Amino acid sequence: MFEKDRWQEIFNAMSKNKLRTALTAFGVAWAIFMLVVMTGSGNGLVNGATHGFRSFAENSGFMWGMMTTKAYGGFNRGRWWSLNNDDIIEIKDQVKGVDIISPRLNGRDLSEGENVVRGLRSAAYTVMGDYPIYKEIDPCTILMGRFLNDEDIKLKRKVCVIGEDVYKVMFNKDVDPIGQMLRVNGVYFMVVGVSRPMTFGRDKEKTVFLPFTSMQQTFNYGDRINYFAFTTKAGYSVKEVMDDIKVILRDNHSLAPDDEQAIGSFNLEERRMQMNYMFMGINILIWIVGIGTLVAGAIGISNIMLVVVKERTKEIGIQRAIGAPPSKVVGQILTESVFITTIAGFFGLAFGMIILSVIDQITDAQRAIAPPNEPNFFMDPQVGIGMAIAALIMLIFVGFFAGLMPALKAIRIKPIEALRHE
Repeated sequence: MFEKDRWQEIFNAMSKNKLRTALTAFGVAWAIFMLVVMTGSGNGLVNGATHGFRSFAENSGFMWGMMTTKAYGGFNRGRWWSLNNDDIIEIKDQVKGVDIISPRLNGRDLSEGENVVRGLRSAAYTVMGDYPIYKEIDPCTILMGRFLNDEDIKLKRKVCVIGEDVYKVMFNKDVDPIGQMLRVNGVYFMVVGVSRPMTFGRDKEKTVFLPFTSMQQTFNYGDRINYFAFTTKAGYSVKEVMDDIKVILRDNHSLAPDDEQAIGSFNLEERRMQMNYMFMGINILIWIVGIGTLVAGAIGISNIMLVVVKERTKEIGIQRAIGAPPSKVVGQILTESVFITTIAGFFGLAFGMIILSVIDQITDAQRAIAPPNEPNFFMDPQVGIGMAIAALIMLIFVGFFAGLMPALKAIRIKPIEALRHE
């Protein structure tokens, strides 16, 4: 393997056919370059698509009331129904798989928002009524002050937590908003915190969060709630917990057992699994295309090595005639094939990593000038060290098998026929 004469012969042969060697090496380098870039780009898509959900509790679901599509219990079809406080109490008591459950209220005008005023400044923002525990499902970063707490709920305090965009519009940059008053639909609430969402969604930075009980009482919601979020305990899937909850809701609100459209739901756990399967398919496709390109490069090397064997027929015959064992001839052919493949693949791998690094810097620069919580659909297009090592090992095997057939052909040449070859 490390014989000086063998490497001199290899470099001498490569130097005599520089263009052929370069073109052969380019085929392999291009194949590994494409594999690295496509894999890194696929990872960038996965990272971008899942970034907004990383902090969100994966084992979570959301449920709300919808219009019935079937008549049942003396009620006609087409009836709108609403969740209420008693539903949440029963779900907590009867559904064993529920870990956290948090009812929510939203303002009555979801499209235009609610009127929020401070002094001469006014704007329309989304208003939500929440329990403090909702922060465990959909986390946020508190920039100033605090989030809602249990005392706010118990005492029905008129306090609020505002999103970052609300703070920027309603207050000057050097003004501390904590303790200041905002008028929401004609009712004053004291600001106790400023938040920034950790997950993207419907303009969360443009939202005013009120204590659930305060909003329910102040704006005459009665015991009605708009929807609730929940997480599951270990060992329970979101789907099976949802099925248990639906049994309670159907019984409480006289819903037909087979009316699947009467209860709205969103299963984040299921959605994440769907996304994982989709991205798994993309990665498989990337590897199929990349390996196919690599195999094409290997075929090119194999063809070139066959030409090399033909050109060296007389030389091989002389080696065999003076007693060179078949293993030496095979070793020389395989060494040259693996060497070309590995070096070319290394350059392709390095160039691919450089391109991904440049793309990563460009996307980072774009995110730096974008709004803090704007969705990123492409980020961190990188490949791991494991993938790089696997690619290099794969290159060695490709080079080995690419040179194997020409090497076997070389040792089948009879010395006397090789010496006669012109």
